[in-house]
Amino acid sequence: MISLTSAELNYLIFRYLNESGFAHSAFALGYEAGINKSTIDGNLVPPGALVTFIQKGIQYLELEANFSNDDLDTDEDFQFLNPLDLITKDVHELQKIVKEKKEAKRKEKSKGKEKDNIENGREHGHGISMEKEKELAKEKDNEKQPREKEKIEKEKEKATGRDKEKSLEGAGVPNPSGDEVNGRLEEIATDIGPEPMDICTSVDSLSYEISSSDVTVLQGHTSEVFACAWNPVGSFLASGSGDSTARIWTIDGPSSSNMQNGHHNVVLRHFKGRTNEKSKDVTTLDWNVDGTLLATGSYDGQARIWSRDGELISTLNKHKGPIFSLKWNKKGDYLLSGSVDKTAIVWDVKTGEWKQQFEFHSAPALDVDWRNNTSFATCSTDSMIYVCKVGENRPIKTFSGHQGEVNAIKWDPTGSLLASCSDDSTAKIWTMKQDSCLLDLKEHAKEIYTVRWSPTGAGTNHPNRQLVLASASFDSTIKLWEVDVGRLLHSLNGHRDPVYSVAFSPNGEYLASGSLDKCLHIWSVKEAKIVKTFTGNGGIFEVCWNKEGDKIAACFANNVVCVLDFRM
Repeated sequence: MISLTSAELNYLIFRYLNESGFAHSAFALGYEAGINKSTIDGNLVPPGALVTFIQKGIQYLELEANFSNDDLDTDEDFQFLNPLDLITKDVHELQKIVKEKKEAKRKEKSKGKEKDNIENGREHGHGISMEKEKELAKEKDNEKQPREKEKIEKEKEKATGRDKEKSLEGAGVPNPSGDEVNGRLEEIATDIGPEPMDICTSVDSLSYEISSSDVTVLQGHTSEVFACAWNPVGSFLASGSGDSTARIWTIDGPSSSNMQNGHHNVVLRHFKGRTNEKSKDVTTLDWNVDGTLLATGSYDGQARIWSRDGELISTLNKHKGPIFSLKWNKKGDYLLSGSVDKTAIVWDVKTGEWKQQFEFHSAPALDVDWRNNTSFATCSTDSMIYVCKVGENRPIKTFSGHQGEVNAIKWDPTGSLLASCSDDSTAKIWTMKQDSCLLDLKEHAKEIYTVRWSPTGAGTNHPNRQLVLASASFDSTIKLWEVDVGRLLHSLNGHRDPVYSVAFSPNGEYLASGSLDKCLHIWSVKEAKIVKTFTGNGGIFEVCWNKEGDKIAACFANNVVCVLDFRM
């Protein structure tokens, strides 16, 4: 396996960007350079992190340009920032880090000179007092402590790095197995040691741990499992992985009666031949409304439609970059896809041909969502949101207001409100009746990765329960919002690391959440507390409920899918 240090990767990207003269878009540079998967300093880079990494690399160049040539005396300056710093911090924070490290480096050099002078004094018989030696030893210990703290903080950043889009990217570095990834994350956690955290104090999580007899471990994937989705009609679960396959699992009866060897599944291969081809990771998948067809999106830029039995019905080929989001409309005649190539495409499922391509974004499209059978919204790293309609050549609505990449969008059950979340640490609520956001939700401390609406409120099967929005963030919390009045209902503080996925139960009474901390929590929405919890052996990328609300699936970084029986 090829291994790159932070300094080497920083320098390679610097040279590439510099020599390219910024002639291409930020992500195109990385994509043309063959960036498919990535490990940085031996750690898994979550989906899409490198999109931001390349863009922040440009900010780094601007930052370095603010320093004099005297400051940039050697290539060692590239070691002042590690790749995860570039991903997670803005240019001002990066500048502060560089300044602090430069100052520390100057102090270290100064101390070195002082030590040399002392040694020279000894050699020349001048000697030094015992008190002075003790003082120097104490200073050395004091210097060591912040360096250790800095190391810990850096490792924390690596352990909680970005996951934006639903695929892994990198600089031609082979993707590690899930076990390797999980092992590295465990090593980091061990090095860091226990971390104080704000957890629901009313909950003793051990008392609510789901029994192993209520968990089925589905084995078969050979790489991280990024996506999972229950069939809306039958007892089938679909999963998509970095091993270039999707699988359809048959889940019958309680977990204790299921086999754990992964034999009850159909393998949907996204490559030809016996060995995996590169860049065909399954990044996203979605069932149609009647559960007869499964659509998958891949890093190779192709969307595929499969029967429930695993037969390949059609291959949809027009995108020029990885597909990060894929959604059926309710009628089932159109499939919508969003891609790194900055476009969204509506596909005519009956003919297997593209109906219309929408080219409004200036950067990769990260998410798409249907409003109704003919109109939909798209969001992008360009901070913009567009509402489009089949047959219209221009957006029917443009939403501008986020100050960072828009990671996810979701229409409420009635299609009247659109929720969005961003790297600017805000979630916003939009309506077609006005251009500016209806609500600006600002309680999160870090980037918000995803949002989900409860299946409640007017126009749903549970009209007497209030409509609630859940937002999940890299600050390790989930916020529940009462959108009718625009206030924060609850802050769910039970995870220790970024929360990648949340999902409401079909009746809206419970919320499942999955995090990089390997924990799946099930919360009571009304009481805002954990009622069940499960700890796996890898970070969790997605969680979802079956239609009956008695099973929860979670896909893990250690190559497995777990199905949990839920009963209260």
